[in-house]
This record gives sequence, structure tokens and C-alpha cells, in this order.
Amino acid sequence: MISGHDVIPSHNILFITLDSLRFDTARSVLRAGRSPNLARILPDGHWEERRTLGTYTFPAHMSFFAGWLPTPARPGRPPRLLACRSPNGATIGERTYVFDAPDIVSGLAGLGYRTVCIGGVEFFSRLTPLGSVLPALFQESHWHRRMSADEPDSTRHQVDVALQVLDGHPKDQRLLLFLNVSATHMPTHFYLPGQSQDSWESQCAALAYADAELGRLFDALPSLGPWFGLICAAEDLAGERDDVLLDERRAPGVGLGGENLVQQRGVVVLTGTAQLGEEFGGRDGGKPLAYAPASIGE
Repeated sequence: MISGHDVIPSHNILFITLDSLRFDTARSVLRAGRSPNLARILPDGHWEERRTLGTYTFPAHMSFFAGWLPTPARPGRPPRLLACRSPNGATIGERTYVFDAPDIVSGLAGLGYRTVCIGGVEFFSRLTPLGSVLPALFQESHWHRRMSADEPDSTRHQVDVALQVLDGHPKDQRLLLFLNVSATHMPTHFYLPGQSQDSWESQCAALAYADAELGRLFDALPSLGPWFGLICAAEDLAGERDDVLLDERRAPGVGLGGENLVQQRGVVVLTGTAQLGEEFGGRDGGKPLAYAPASIGE
């Protein structure tokens, strides 16, 4: 298990959420060679099933920012990588980095990190009071309509902003860079020319598009030193659009309704440490994810 003490405060942190991404989409795109940038940071070329507490974007991110990161999809409650101090702390262990803060974002800021949020979907837009809750956790937040889910080239605009942040960041200060990728959120039909409805295939195309743009960000990271990061899809939209997204290509165990409607998504850890192949934990329960650690270089 990766120790939080081995990456904080020594490493920069990259946190990317691929909004609404399905596990079967991520796995299929990877196997087809359509996500080469993710492939180069996925050891053994596969995703591991994980679970999250959240069932849609807002609660999933609130859980993540409170330290409840995805946990292995098996019985048990392994110790967490990060946590905010609690009087009980049942999943806080020796390897858990504990913040005396209400959330890990402000906790990192208290350690001297510069915290930057690059929005995506409307929960990061600051257009409404609700859309201001998550970005308000950060010292800096960036959002424009061209970064939203309705913009076919949203990831390019988001990565452009991320590269500007990296370019102007001092090397002697650690950075938390958070990016909510909206491309994989509905609508995705415009990633398939001539299509007017979202489909499993259009989300595959959306992920392939986002992967191409994220490669520019991955290439730029080593210039600031070692990084620890998390890439995860917090939730999917199967419960809202089962007519579009649920078909014979869904992963085994995914049903058509109720408790059997298992929502799946993918997670990868990028780290400049030598602790490859290790796991980090969170509270057991929630919905499945996929996970794998990898090195992005020093």
C-alpha cells in the first residue's frame, strides 16, 4: 500500500476526474489502442475494479475531497491514503496522511500547496451557488463555457489552461492540479460524425479524444518534479439514460435497474515514486471503479 507520508508534502498532485466514464468504455478503448496516453501510464495494461461512495458528480467529488478515495471492490475496509481528522477514524492507519482540515484541498493549501481547479461540468462552473461549492475549495478556479460538456473541444481548452498553470508555477512550491474532464459526460454524440444521439460508441470516441489532449499534459508534468496523481471517473449516467448506455457490451453483472444497475468507472494512479503495483484504500462500499498505479517520471 502506498503511504500518504511518502508523497505529501514531497510530491505535486495531479487529480483528474473523467466525468461519467463507464468502466466497459475505458477498458474497450484501452484494448483497442485508442487511448495510448493512458496506456503508457497503466502498468500491465489493465484497469482494476474499485468502488466510490458517490453516485453522481457532486457527492462523488465531495467524498473524494474529504479523503474517501476509491477502494478495492472486495470485502474489507483497508486504511485510506488521505483523511481528515476524525474522532473515530476506523479507516485511518499508519500509512494514512491525516489533515487537520475540513477537506484535503484546504489541508494541502495549509502545507503550502498551490491548489488549482480546472472545471468541466456545471458543478464546477460557479454559475450558481451549487456550482460554486466545489471550486470554492480551491485557491484558484478556472471555468469557461468552452470547457463544458456541450463543447466538443472541451479537453483541449482545459489542457491549455493547465499548461498555462504549469508554465507559470514556481518549481520550489508544490502544486495540486485538479481537472474535471467534461468530454466523457453527455452529450457525446458529436464525437461520431453524423450522429445525433449519445451511445456507448460515442462515449468511446469521447474518451479517445480526451486521451489525445491529456497526453500534452502528461508530457509537461515532469518539468516540475515528482508527481502523485489520481485519475478517476466518479460516476456514470446509466441510471438516467439506460436506453442509450446499457447494451450487450456492458460489463458482467450490470443489470437493467434497481440495485443491480452497477455503475462502473476507471481510476489510475500516477506517481514519481518506486511504489508501483501498490494499492491505496478508502471506505468499502459504493459503486465499482477500475484502478492501477503507474509512474509518470521525475
